[in-house]
Amino acid sequence: MQTPSKEPKSSSMTHEEEEKMLQEQVQQMSRSQKLTEAKINGVESKINGMESKIKGMEANMDDPKTDLKRDMADLKTDLTNFLQEILTNGEKV
Repeated sequence: MQTPSKEPKSSSMTHEEEEKMLQEQVQQMSRSQKLTEAKINGVESKINGMESKIKGMEANMDDPKTDLKRDMADLKTDLTNFLQEILTNGEKV
C-alpha cells in the first residue's frame, strides 16, 4: 500500500519577508561573533597579564640570589681590604 504523496505546504512568507528574516539572522550571528571575539580578547589580555606577573615574580625570586652573591663578594673584598690594612699597619689580629 502506498502512502499518497503530499504536496509541500507553500510558505506564507513573501520573498521580502524571508530576506528580512535572513538579514536579521545574519546580523544576530555577526553580533554574537563580535561578542565572542571580545570575550576571547579579554581572556587573552588576562592571560598576558598573568604571564607578566609570573615573569615578575620569577625575576624577584632571582634577585635575592643575585643580591646575596654580590653581597658575599663585597663582604669578601671588604674583609680582605680590612685585613690587609691591619697587617700593613702592624696591628695584631
